[in-house]
Amino acid sequence: MTISKKYSRTYHYPFSPGTTSDDRIQHDYWDYIEHIPLLIHTEKLDGENNCLSRNGVFARSHAAPTVSKWTESLRQFWHLVKNDLGDLEIFMENLYAIHSIEYKKLDHHFYVFGIREHNRWLSWEETVFYASMLDLPTVPIVKIEQTPVNQQQFEAEMLNLVTGPGEFNPYDVYTKKSTTMEGIVTRNADEYLVDDFARNVFKYVRKGHVKTDEHWTRNWKRAALLNEGGNYVDDK
Repeated sequence: MTISKKYSRTYHYPFSPGTTSDDRIQHDYWDYIEHIPLLIHTEKLDGENNCLSRNGVFARSHAAPTVSKWTESLRQFWHLVKNDLGDLEIFMENLYAIHSIEYKKLDHHFYVFGIREHNRWLSWEETVFYASMLDLPTVPIVKIEQTPVNQQQFEAEMLNLVTGPGEFNPYDVYTKKSTTMEGIVTRNADEYLVDDFARNVFKYVRKGHVKTDEHWTRNWKRAALLNEGGNYVDDK
């Protein structure tokens, strides 16, 4: 039995090339997007999906709190804020450990991308507010736009956006060369019900992104930050 509900599976855009055999595609995405007043496109970061709640720090599974070494500093931070979380569940990208992408310009290890409260996902405005209250950054915004009116134009603009380098200067850990961002996550800027997640959040992931294997956890490395010892969770 899980302590809380894990993060919902994010459906891919039909034009997202980075799908794998167990991914789901939202073929009807346009039917939903053309009814969303404001869209927030954020950079998809190459980290671990972590959640902070009053019950602990969770990875992808919410069956039990995580005890991984790369969440140690996050768990220390949780002890400081757990009594302030109430019913909020803070979801973030944990970039403490390097995966397939190494970011050369990181100023923090943990970036909030969503906050859930009971049966709803908070609006982006509320998400930014609560993240700021916890002194945590949010994932970088790539673009904000009102309801798109032309599907072909929308897809062309999305494909152009994902050719950018991203906010934190990403490098492929195997080729050691500069690369584009991993992808983009699009969300409804307003709040929406948990059960409506698949109709309000979509993603694009570039082809060939995932290169880590089952041995990744044995040889993981900590991501360096621009200002070691600065204002971030892991200040050792």
